[in-house]
Amino acid sequence: MKLIIAIIQPHKLEEVKEELYKQEVNLITVSEVLGHGRQKGVTEVYRGHKETGNLLRKVRLEIAVNDNFVEPTVKAIIKGAKTGETGDGKIFILELKECVRIRTEERGSAAIG
Repeated sequence: MKLIIAIIQPHKLEEVKEELYKQEVNLITVSEVLGHGRQKGVTEVYRGHKETGNLLRKVRLEIAVNDNFVEPTVKAIIKGAKTGETGDGKIFILELKECVRIRTEERGSAAIG
């Protein structure tokens, strides 16, 4: 079991969800977050003055999957989120030690679905 965490551009969320659904990955958690990578935020001109904001709006996806769904999930996220520009985001894949479905008390792979 793995926990996949992806940080993507907010406007790419619907495309990523569509690609995940095509791969039969339906269980996701979505959060709005702030952060920046190498670009260190954006610079804008407001009323003739340069203003630098160092935190950008992003979307964080958390997806718990069984091992056979890791690659299809990663590929779906890339396909839906990629623009080829700086700031497309990152994907992190972590070992998931345990999962428990509260309703049935199932554990492990069965709890993920």
